[in-house]
Amino acid sequence: MSSLFRATLIVLALLSTAACTSKPMYTPNRVIPATIQASQEQVKQAILKNLVARKWTVQRISPELIQAEITVRGQFHAEIDIPYSASTYKIVYRDSRDLDYKDGKIHKNYIRWVRLLDKGILRELRDNQNERTAQQLSDAATKSFPAGQ
Repeated sequence: MSSLFRATLIVLALLSTAACTSKPMYTPNRVIPATIQASQEQVKQAILKNLVARKWTVQRISPELIQAEITVRGQFHAEIDIPYSASTYKIVYRDSRDLDYKDGKIHKNYIRWVRLLDKGILRELRDNQNERTAQQLSDAATKSFPAGQ
């Protein structure tokens, strides 16, 4: 076997290993920005809306905790807990299958799923705040300038 061919095989093996490596666990622990005024119910609804949109299955809902799971391509499975309040939420790993969880590291796809869920929840809370602000401005304008005047 030529040394160039052997070197190429080694490089390909290293690249394929690097592509499949696990990453440190990602656990978003969000304090909802002060610019977003949300009730606990609104936080719960933002979480639920994004779980459904991202194809997670909601397992359990209680006043301060949502549990969910996802199974991708019938094989890769993850379970999370989301404790929440009117001012915070956290996405916590609970269990997984075929995602190579070991020593605080997990497959990068889990990290991506949780990041997208986290971003979606924050976006939903911001959008809801913007809608409430726009409605308040509209209501104030209607009171100041009644129709027909």
